[in-house]
Parts: sequence; structure tokens; C-alpha cells
Amino acid sequence: MGFVFSKSVNDSLKAQQEFMLMNSRLQLERQLLMQNQMRERQTAMQIAWSREFLKYFGTFFGLAAVVLTAGYEVYFLTENTDILHFFCYDDAESSFYVVAVPLSFIFAYQYDMGYGTLLQRIKGEAENILDTQSTLLELPKGPLTYEDLEKIRRSQSKFFIEK
Repeated sequence: MGFVFSKSVNDSLKAQQEFMLMNSRLQLERQLLMQNQMRERQTAMQIAWSREFLKYFGTFFGLAAVVLTAGYEVYFLTENTDILHFFCYDDAESSFYVVAVPLSFIFAYQYDMGYGTLLQRIKGEAENILDTQSTLLELPKGPLTYEDLEKIRRSQSKFFIEK
């Protein structure tokens, strides 16, 4: 009589353990998928921010290159060959513009971020990256799976019981 009762309890316990194992595996797989989705979205936002920042930096760099090239040519075409004098600013007005131009780009960027549409453009670009350029977001060996985790755990574990 006790054997029959203990056999049904053992079967029930074994079924409960298998259910718990499958449930924990399912939960881990869901967590891995969620973390991968969050990582992809964060990466897309970082790429989109970099693209938007590059627009501001490119505009500043282009303007600075044109102004410096024009200023260099005008200065040296007037038969002035003193290179040290070219880089030293004698009057306060020209030194003000040297400082004001880069600061105006920084101000415009911060204003656009706070009051403008920069964050909406970054979000839109990130959604575009997620939809059309998802290859930029892939991990080198693909997403991590439950089997990969188990393989790593078994290779690094000093104590485990294999069935």
C-alpha cells in the first residue's frame, strides 16, 4: 500500500520538477529576448544620435574650413608672409568671433535638443534603423540563446550534475 502511494507521489514530484524546469527555461528565454530588444533599441538610439550630431559637426566643420581657407588666402595674397601674425589676433572683435562661432553651434544644438525637434528626429531615425537597417544592430555571433548559456555554464562550472 505504501509503495503505491509513494510511487504516485514520486511521479507527481517528477512532473512538478519538469514543469518548473520548463517554466524557468521559458522565463529565461523571454528575459533574453527582452534584453536583446532593449539593447537593439538603445543601440539604434545611439546611432541616430550620432547621425544627428554629425549634421551639426559637419556644418560647423564646413563653415570653419571655408572661413579659414578664405582668411588664409586673403591674408597671404596681400603679400603678408608672417605666419605667426596670422594666428595671433590683435583686435578684440576678431577674437570675439573666433569664440562666438563655435559657441553658437553648441547653443543651437542644445536649444534644438531642449525646445526643438531634435529628440523627435533622433527617435524617428532610430525607428528607421530598427525597421530598415537592422543588420547594424546584430551581435557578432547572433543573439544569445538558452542553449548557449547552458553550454557556457557547463564549461565553466566546477560542480554540476548531469542527467
